[in-house]
Amino acid sequence: MKADIGNALDGALGLDRAALDDLDERVADAHERIAGGRRESEHGYAALSLPETCDPEPIRRAAAGFDPETVLTVGIGGSALGAATVTDALDSPVDARYLDNVDPAWVRDLVADLDLSETVVNVVSRSGTTAETLANFLVVREAMESAGVDWTERTVVTTGPEGNLRSMAETHDLPALDVPDGVPGRFSALSTVGLFAAAVAGHDLDELLAGAASEAGKLSGSLYDSPGYAYGAVSYALGERGAAVNAMMPYAESLERFAEWYAQLWAESLGKDGRGQTPARALGATDQHSQLQLYRAGPADKLVTLVRPLESPDTGIPETDLSGLEYLGGSTLGDLLDAEFRATEASLAAAGRENVRLEIDRVDERGLGELLYAMEAACVVYGELADVSTFTQPAVEWGKKAARGLLGGGEFEEAEAVRGKRRLEVE
Repeated sequence: MKADIGNALDGALGLDRAALDDLDERVADAHERIAGGRRESEHGYAALSLPETCDPEPIRRAAAGFDPETVLTVGIGGSALGAATVTDALDSPVDARYLDNVDPAWVRDLVADLDLSETVVNVVSRSGTTAETLANFLVVREAMESAGVDWTERTVVTTGPEGNLRSMAETHDLPALDVPDGVPGRFSALSTVGLFAAAVAGHDLDELLAGAASEAGKLSGSLYDSPGYAYGAVSYALGERGAAVNAMMPYAESLERFAEWYAQLWAESLGKDGRGQTPARALGATDQHSQLQLYRAGPADKLVTLVRPLESPDTGIPETDLSGLEYLGGSTLGDLLDAEFRATEASLAAAGRENVRLEIDRVDERGLGELLYAMEAACVVYGELADVSTFTQPAVEWGKKAARGLLGGGEFEEAEAVRGKRRLEVE
């Protein structure tokens, strides 16, 4: 993967090369802390060792007994988004679906749309007690039973060493994959959590991990040697100068879910102690016709991240005699998308609005491995530079306790705060 940070310099927020060179000294210190955390397999830092520590064989064995039409992942947040990013990006004969919300109408319609006799279910929760995941799984299990499908023959569990899911797997002799120690869910795409659906869909897990390993090998004491560190350091430096928003804008329809994965990674990891950036999700070229207006002419408080593959399948544009459109004939949709990409980049730069270009060779297993790993490394180095607790999520845990208390799952003061909501209603 390559990161071009040239357009992040000398813009409206005032980051210049001298300041970036000064920051590079702090990146060297951050790298030492990260490298030490990886060596000791410390919580969170262990995620950056997954290219070496993740063994794909158990994942392949768990997937080998199935030849389904659909693989349905039941999880939420990091328990689903990594897998969805990979399967959405890659062509596959298997339909990969995700139950990652508890909107009742949506869940009902999704489950009703499946041939459950041709579906393999992967239920994913480290604790084995995640309310949304367990509730959705119970709905799916009941639907299987009602359809005369033996759910125990079509369910794989991915979970920690204890909890309801582990007990269920042992009771019913279900295939069970272990969630890796020390890896928060949002950093788990390149592990058992994120790779089962890809394995069922026939994707090359070795190439995914090899792509990640190639980026891991670039981590060093300088941001100028590592695309991941370069992106993380520049994002941090601009954030400190007022870039409160980071707009992730891939120029590939297949990477739209990647932007969603990135948003969770960036927000949950870095939104601490009044620090961090708000991730915005955009899609090139679609959102050039809407969001670009704000990014170029609105408040100078954003970094725009442009992502693209250098190679992709292409489609020719037919010749036309329509007045004013003759220039399109004989070119390709790829040519048009490339022109749109470069025009957006130049438009932002001309207005002094900071942007970064990230490029992979192709949207394939290796390219995705590179991209996912580089963004995780970027997030970790940002957290080190900002001195935030990158691998915790206390605000998320507060909401979980509040919801559980409201449902009668225990006594939690957070639930009382919900009940005490201030109201000022207008009808």
